[in-house]
Amino acid sequence: MKISKEEVMHVGKLARLELDNAAIDKLALQIGQILEYVDTLNRADTDDVKPTSHAIFLSNAFRPDIEKEHLGEEMTFANAPESEGGSFIVPKVIES
Repeated sequence: MKISKEEVMHVGKLARLELDNAAIDKLALQIGQILEYVDTLNRADTDDVKPTSHAIFLSNAFRPDIEKEHLGEEMTFANAPESEGGSFIVPKVIES
């Protein structure tokens, strides 16, 4: 499907684009190629294909919720660079 230069200029005007003649020619060619490809896709037989919302079928990959004992303060802060009074010490993010 071909698209005319006038149609490209019209769409360019709607999008408030400043297009020179070289850009208009190039866009007309590229848009025409895109529309030809879409037409090719429209001709594909999809009668036996079920509609999908995702490209692959996945079910939720949740692990079972298993109750465990609390680590305790010593183990919780074992790898923390700094801690004090049961809290992590982090760098200040917002300065006043």
